[in-house]
Amino acid sequence: MKFLYSDTQDYVDPGYDFLNDRCGPGRERYWSDVYAHELMEPAPYDGLLVSMSAVRQAAGVAASKVRYSTREEQRLLRDGARRFLRYGGPRFKDAMVMGDCGAFSYVEHPVPAYLPEEVLEFYAEAGFSHGVSPDHIIFDCDLSNPSERAVAPAIQQRFAITLANAEVFLGLVRREGMPFEPLGPVQGWSPKSMAEAAHRLERMGYGYLAIGGLVPLRVDAIKAVLTAIRERIRPETKIHLLGFAKADSIHEFADFGITSFDSTSPLIRAFKDAKANYYAEGADDRLEYYTAIRIPQAMENARLMQGVKRGQFSAEDLLRRERRALIELRAYDRGASSVEATLDAVMDYHQFLLRGDGTGAAQQDKSLDKTAALVQRTLEHQPWKHCNCAVCRSIGVEVIIFRSSNRNKRRGFHNLGVYSRHLHKTLGGPA
Repeated sequence: MKFLYSDTQDYVDPGYDFLNDRCGPGRERYWSDVYAHELMEPAPYDGLLVSMSAVRQAAGVAASKVRYSTREEQRLLRDGARRFLRYGGPRFKDAMVMGDCGAFSYVEHPVPAYLPEEVLEFYAEAGFSHGVSPDHIIFDCDLSNPSERAVAPAIQQRFAITLANAEVFLGLVRREGMPFEPLGPVQGWSPKSMAEAAHRLERMGYGYLAIGGLVPLRVDAIKAVLTAIRERIRPETKIHLLGFAKADSIHEFADFGITSFDSTSPLIRAFKDAKANYYAEGADDRLEYYTAIRIPQAMENARLMQGVKRGQFSAEDLLRRERRALIELRAYDRGASSVEATLDAVMDYHQFLLRGDGTGAAQQDKSLDKTAALVQRTLEHQPWKHCNCAVCRSIGVEVIIFRSSNRNKRRGFHNLGVYSRHLHKTLGGPA
């Protein structure tokens, strides 16, 4: 099973100065920076997925959160995705580079933002190894399997559009002799309807199916979908899971013959999860999670600055507490401070991220106690000292500090590496 990372333009400055919180001299965004697959050996994923919606904004569609500039789009299409992503050469010659349409960007529209002809041209120019036909997301998944006549006309239309696009797309791929492998997207309102869609795509001639609409589904619902699909298609037909949000549960899907899946979850959790920010390899082939230690930059954190502007906090006092937290944590990493002293300094500063948020003092105290327990566990275990990845080796304790993009994304890179090793150890395949 191959793990693909969805490109979100995540790279870091290799010359970043962590002590002074500033980029290296002369740093140029992208040109000076490095991707996770450049920083880490081995690469922390088996391939990359790029969404057309991130590269080329369609008319009438809101801009994607990940947005290429016009110059970046032109360069990607001129040089090809592998060269643009610096994912070429002998090291990555067999790695997948998949394209999809980024259907989330136009989910509110009655029809997909891109025609099959446009998508084909984009995939060909970018030089993808695999490309998904333009689909239209159906989020509803009724496990009672209602008939087509029982669902809303808009859902019926999305089902029909996705299949019609797939037929046109495959015909174009064959007629033009495109070098990439086409994937037929599966959308449906129930396990049975998704199985029917998969069956029709297979009959069209697709040997690789991309299962969509899984993001909001629970593990049991996804299993029901995959069970139904596998009962209707050939064993040799390959399956890709699009935007698989349950990446940490992938071992539960080992028996469904999954060829590949894409996810951003390990990286995103580094800075968007409330408590599981740092991945570690635990006992019994399980992942463990640690809370990152939040020491934001006082003069750049929106909540703290709002408190200063309202007169609730003193800027000078915040800066003093911020410095103390950083000094104490780094001293602890060197063995020159204790857990108790470090925890006290960290929480003394952290409290200001909650004070003044409108909740009562009792609720704030309760939240602080929970955070303190999580931070204490992180300090006591010092997981960054037990990891041999390129990130933890090079920046040490800085990886566990929740502060600035260059730390947070590096922690995300670390998570990708841990997750990739866990995946291959659990399911087999190259490490």
